[in-house]
Amino acid sequence: MRSAVVLGLCLLSLGGGALAQAKPASSTVTVYRCTDAGGKQGLRDTPCPKGQQQQAREMLRPQDAPKPKPVPVPTPVPGPVAPAPEVRTVYLAPPRPMYECTTPDGDRYTSEDGVGNPRWVPLWTLGYPVVGRPIRPPRSGIGPPSSPPTAGMHPPHGGGHWPVIGGGGTWIRDQCALLPPREACARLRDRRDAIRTRFFNAQEKERDALRLEERGINARLDDDCGGR
Repeated sequence: MRSAVVLGLCLLSLGGGALAQAKPASSTVTVYRCTDAGGKQGLRDTPCPKGQQQQAREMLRPQDAPKPKPVPVPTPVPGPVAPAPEVRTVYLAPPRPMYECTTPDGDRYTSEDGVGNPRWVPLWTLGYPVVGRPIRPPRSGIGPPSSPPTAGMHPPHGGGHWPVIGGGGTWIRDQCALLPPREACARLRDRRDAIRTRFFNAQEKERDALRLEERGINARLDDDCGGR
């Protein structure tokens, strides 16, 4: 019988401990201020020993700060895809040439093909022999003139000369020289200035031609000279 009582008390003791552990902790705590005979003070969470003055105060039990919730990282929103750069192929044409041509009289003009203006000249001006007929006075004033000489012969001694009665000619062109690109651009701008000066005094029909020529010069300046 005694053994049963002891066993019952043990079970109650264990059950009480379990209940105490299951009981939630209070939200307050009692803090004791103890002052001994020497006036020294101290704080404790249990009652002061005998012989010391005691002051008790209920305070909120300190609690750990709640752990911060993890901030969700926003999923980056893909931005608009940049369009691929446009690939452009530019073909650069070499500057068109310009030539300066000179006439036999020393006049100068420009040409785009380097072929000077043609002109007709007799062959004798180029040193070619020509056919002539001698005119000599007859002996004693009687008789026909002598026979014509062959080409390249000189008049015989004793008088007379060889007038040209035949011979051809040929076409020749003025000599031209290529202008440096910088000089060619300067000539184009000079010509454009001359067109604009002439435009104010020109008739309407001539103005149409001047407009067309200036438009062509501006296009060439843009292509060959880096701008107007």
